[in-house]
Parts: sequence; structure tokens; C-alpha cells
Amino acid sequence: MYKYSKGWYVKELRANGVKKHPQFRNHLGLYRTSELRNLYFQLVVKEELA
Repeated sequence: MYKYSKGWYVKELRANGVKKHPQFRNHLGLYRTSELRNLYFQLVVKEELA
């Protein structure tokens, strides 16, 4: 699995405790890569920078 693929984003989000989409409560695998990337930067990277 290469970095920044859909599966990589799902794995990273799950590793940081995000099991379902925070707003819609659906499985992360249902979303497009761009949506997962936005979630990743909102939830994971923002915490690392703070």
C-alpha cells in the first residue's frame, strides 16, 4: 500500500482513533480519496501541529 492511497488514509485515520466519519457516521471505506485526505488533514495533522 503506497503512501497517500485511499487505503493508507483509512489506515492512518483508524490508527488515530477515527473509526467512522465524524459527521455522517458511515464506514470510512465509502468515501473518495479526496474526502479521506481532507479528514486526515483536519483531524490528524492539525493535532500534530497544535
